[in-house]
Amino acid sequence: MLKVSITSVKPKDVDATVLVSFLLEDTTYLSQPLQEINELLGNGVMKALNTEVFKGKLYTSFLIYTAGKIKPDYLLLVGLGPKQDLTSESFRIASAEAAQRVSSLGFQRYALFDSSLSGFDERKMVESVVEGAELALYSFNRYKSRSEKKSVEELILIVDQDWKAAQLKPVVEETQKVCEGVKWARDIANMPSSDMTPSLVLEEAKKVAEKFGLECVVLGLEEIKNLGMGGILNVSKGSKEEPKVVILRYRGGKADEKPIVLVGKGVTFDSGGISLKPSEKMEEMKYDKSGAAAVIGAIQSAADLHLPLNLVAIAPLVENLPSGSAYKPGDVIKHYGGKTSEVVNTDAEGRLILADVLAYAVEREKPQAIIDLATLTGACVVALGSQASGLFSNNEALLNKVKEAADVSGERVWPLPLWKEYFDQIKSEVADIKNSGGRSAGAITAAAFLSNFVNTTPWAHLDIAGTAYTPEDGTKVKPYTPKGATGVGVRLLINLLKRWTPLPT
Repeated sequence: MLKVSITSVKPKDVDATVLVSFLLEDTTYLSQPLQEINELLGNGVMKALNTEVFKGKLYTSFLIYTAGKIKPDYLLLVGLGPKQDLTSESFRIASAEAAQRVSSLGFQRYALFDSSLSGFDERKMVESVVEGAELALYSFNRYKSRSEKKSVEELILIVDQDWKAAQLKPVVEETQKVCEGVKWARDIANMPSSDMTPSLVLEEAKKVAEKFGLECVVLGLEEIKNLGMGGILNVSKGSKEEPKVVILRYRGGKADEKPIVLVGKGVTFDSGGISLKPSEKMEEMKYDKSGAAAVIGAIQSAADLHLPLNLVAIAPLVENLPSGSAYKPGDVIKHYGGKTSEVVNTDAEGRLILADVLAYAVEREKPQAIIDLATLTGACVVALGSQASGLFSNNEALLNKVKEAADVSGERVWPLPLWKEYFDQIKSEVADIKNSGGRSAGAITAAAFLSNFVNTTPWAHLDIAGTAYTPEDGTKVKPYTPKGATGVGVRLLINLLKRWTPLPT
């Protein structure tokens, strides 16, 4: 975790190798501290602002050597973009840009101050700055034989009044607790399937439960059989790894308050089964456990923040592999609760395992709402790319809550319809439904499949197939999502839960 401190020392006198200042695009106004620094540096700040490569644009920065004119050795100017477009996400991106630049220079300590803003919520700004820095500095080096250069260790936030330090310290602490959940989720998703099997994900979840005082219930092979969770049983048949279902409970609300259930797809490796995927990029299928990682990371952060809610995180954990015992196209599966599905494609396995736990959650947990996250469909990637997760819901109030939380967190979503016509695509001749409706509207028909297992319980489904890890197709990637797993969903869920109010009945 990054060491973050807050001080009211003058920026030019701060004890740090690099001083970072944010600037709006094409600004002509410099705050008094930055104007003083500008004069000491021979108008260096304004010269930087007039260069075509910088101008204060978002995703850009400009480094100035201070030559002993101020205490920091370097001044790093970082763009925020146009004032009319300024949001929390602008600060998150600018902070990440600064952290990555400082890290690339090999420095361990830097300070940051706001030089040109008034009227923006300071708490939101600090939250975004800490998120941007913490998440940008994340790296997954567990399998590197040589340790990489030492990363940034300390960030000093400069405020203009002493009393603000005490006021903003809790914001920093809370934000870092959320970031720890994101980084945990990234670690789990980034781990290769050989070292993060269903049993090993379970062991990591148990550690989380012990550390944060969560109740942990484990459903093993026999319990899964006895409960009639046919989707989980069948998908796991091709692997020697036994399936698991991990259930974590956090009781922060009133004893009689219904919980909010978070469900995450946990396919620790997805080969496609008998409907085998192409070999190209198949290594990325270790990320098919990102939904499970996100909901466990989220309940971890929620418990660490002591949110006044009752929460349950449920993650079905399986491997989907081809073998002589693997389930096959044409098989009919009986799910928890009795509904049946015809297997058309064994690579549409995520919805089969989610169906069991969604039905289980409705009956056993009696929740006020269910939110599931799953790297469910390539069709969602085709529709939305890596810029947004697909959002589906049977409840307009819940959909709006999720969308608002997504907008605040920067983990964008885009609502897609669940019109009754789409349900016709997954009608089966031999079972209640089939697990694929074909290529047309693939993300929607997958969500339609899941909706069969929640009845009238308020439910939202997030298809994170395009956002769970960074693409390699030239798509613009935000600087706080380094290569690999993004941990998407954790910050969105925490934003949703922090502002949770009961849904209208």
